[in-house]
Amino acid sequence: MASLLTSPLTKPKPVFLSSPPRALNTSPPSLNFTRISFNHHQKLAPFRPPSLVAAFSEKGPKRDVTAAAAAAAAEEGDYRRIMLSDVMVKKKEKVLWWERKWKPMDFGSFAVVLSMHLLSLLAPFQFNWRAVSVAFGLYIVTGLLGITLSFHRNLSHKSFKLPKWLEYLFAYCGAQALQGNPIDWVSTHRYHHQFCDSDRDPHSPLDGFWFSHMNWMFDTSTITKRVGEPNNVGDLEKQPFYQFLRTTYIWHPVALAVALYAIGGFPFIVWGMGVRIVWVYHITWLVNSACHVWGKQAWNTGDLSKNNWWVAALAFGEGWHNNHHAFEFSARHGLEWWQLDMTWYVVRFLQAIGLATDVKLPSEAQKQRMALTSD
Repeated sequence: MASLLTSPLTKPKPVFLSSPPRALNTSPPSLNFTRISFNHHQKLAPFRPPSLVAAFSEKGPKRDVTAAAAAAAAEEGDYRRIMLSDVMVKKKEKVLWWERKWKPMDFGSFAVVLSMHLLSLLAPFQFNWRAVSVAFGLYIVTGLLGITLSFHRNLSHKSFKLPKWLEYLFAYCGAQALQGNPIDWVSTHRYHHQFCDSDRDPHSPLDGFWFSHMNWMFDTSTITKRVGEPNNVGDLEKQPFYQFLRTTYIWHPVALAVALYAIGGFPFIVWGMGVRIVWVYHITWLVNSACHVWGKQAWNTGDLSKNNWWVAALAFGEGWHNNHHAFEFSARHGLEWWQLDMTWYVVRFLQAIGLATDVKLPSEAQKQRMALTSD
């Protein structure tokens, strides 16, 4: 949905990236989102042998340079390495957070995130097993059913269809994760795929690890400048339920907090809201940050997306992120039998009992086209 020592002999070649926007290709199957198209098989940059690294200028044209030239460029200070990774990006002028313009939405988002982190610090002093059980249950309900299954695979990518009553139920679970209403969440994610790892990506490590992890949420001016106002979610905006959630969004987590307090007192607030929300925050954010920095690539996606097993374990299968960027339409992210994907297992169960239909998976022909060895 949604991060966190090689020896000199095994140190990988650096990868340089500062790329232009790319168009995404979905055929087949085709996803007809209102006012936006997704193309899964157009590549930003073809695969190059390990002896070469790809460098991109700020204006967009790509050039191939030898590893020696890349190292020289790094030594001259034009590039910097993202911590503990083989990813090197072109240096950009940084604007300090206290010097840029803050909008009311930025202050609001920062206040919510900070308050949840502060609340979670009380967990050792409010511990009981009932509260922990509530936190774990809500982690499943809001994280798996709400964010990874509903917001991501169902609403953002239309990887499968659900009866409306079940689609809305799962989307409501996602709203309780306190990550935004479905319309805004889906819009940002679709822009991420449309402009992945380019200067217009809402949250790319091109702007630093912490920007891709969480700081982008507190800089709406920059995001608006990159992608404009949300205009890629017409399919959700025309549905009254999602308009209702957008209008009344903040009151639903508040109502849940009141209910938890009535049932279990302050420990339920600390664990069921604070600890659980912070946990789901970071496993979601790790997909944006860690899965574009640490891991391995199995497919020729032309971006920084990586398969990361430990993020997959924490985020219900979302860590198989290179698989996802290769086949964005796929309901299954763990494409190998050994790649744990709890979200896919739930989708498969729903399919088996007739609730999930039109479940999309990549064909062998599509896999061959995206393989690293393909021309």
